[in-house]
Amino acid sequence: MRSRPGFGWHSYLAHGPARGVGATGSSSMLIPFSMKNCFQLLCNLKVPAAGFKNTVNSGLILQSISNDVYHNLAVEDWIHDHMNLEGKLILFLWRNSPTVVIGRHQNPWQECNLNLMREEGVKLARRRSGGGTVYHDMGNINLTFFTTRKKYDRMENLKLVVRALKAVQPHLDVQATERFDLLLDGQFKISGTASKIGRNAAYHHCTLLCSTDGTFLSSLLKSSYQGIRSNATASTPALVKNLMEKDPTLTCEVVINAIATEYAASHQIDNHIHLINPTDETVFPGINSKARELQTWEWIYGKTPKFSVDTSFTVLHEQSQLEIRVFIDVKNGRIEVCNIEAPDDWLPLEICDQLNSSFIGSKFCPIETTMLTSILHRTYPGDDELHSKWNILCEKIKGIM
Repeated sequence: MRSRPGFGWHSYLAHGPARGVGATGSSSMLIPFSMKNCFQLLCNLKVPAAGFKNTVNSGLILQSISNDVYHNLAVEDWIHDHMNLEGKLILFLWRNSPTVVIGRHQNPWQECNLNLMREEGVKLARRRSGGGTVYHDMGNINLTFFTTRKKYDRMENLKLVVRALKAVQPHLDVQATERFDLLLDGQFKISGTASKIGRNAAYHHCTLLCSTDGTFLSSLLKSSYQGIRSNATASTPALVKNLMEKDPTLTCEVVINAIATEYAASHQIDNHIHLINPTDETVFPGINSKARELQTWEWIYGKTPKFSVDTSFTVLHEQSQLEIRVFIDVKNGRIEVCNIEAPDDWLPLEICDQLNSSFIGSKFCPIETTMLTSILHRTYPGDDELHSKWNILCEKIKGIM
């Protein structure tokens, strides 16, 4: 589902005066300061507070103009790392183009269909909080509640969301659970929760399904890989439903504005959604380096807890099926142990050993396996039969990556 970001009760505070259009067509109040100065006030920097609104000193509602998951996750890191949240509250609203987001301690091979994601161009991201795997698209709203560690309260945040939804649709049956999920009609999950608690600051973020592509969600969050053994945090499957399936008026724009209104009322701050550009270094110094780190293979895959793959597959040989067994240990996303067992009359033991040795230390990923296949071909030039068998093996192994 693709829908435009909402602009109700919004103001854009980058470097100059705020502008915006209210949800009912009226103009939002102009904010007499730049976003840069606003952030300087909220950060623990030595800048004079005179001339700034007291309400700004107590809280902000922010919304990203970007749909890039890495930039939006970087905003979370930046606020958590650089802002002094003592006596202040921040709500950050953001949406992403199609992305699967795994928890800090999860295994992507175990949690999602990586082959389908590659085919469909769906991004994979690893967040810094714990919890399970979620699917984001433009029909899903992400909410991040920033507070000090002492003020951290997930249930209070979820109750705020429930109040906001019921303000729009009073008869909606939505409840927060002991697992800090939100359930619709007592059985359908519309929101999942994760959090990060630092020494002084903390954040709680959650999803909210409005009009997400449910079929795509189900397909992507279903691992196609067999034989994985891991101590990584596993997601708990749940029935899900979109708010718009229950009530077509509960669009992302309507829900965002309702949550912002309830947040402002609950915390007695100005009801303005400040649009931010998460790539703007003048507002968030150093943020692009954070976004780049979140995109690296070393972070997304390399931070996977150690795991092993113990599986088998068959290959056709002279009109019969031969079984090939594969055992691989993976640590920091790289192959630590590799044992491919093939019948000697199909692939001689010394050749199989060479294949095993070539995998040691390489990334557990299809691209690197393709490169290894090319190197092995050059080791035995002109042996077309051997090349064919290596190609078959490597294609099968790429299928479990």
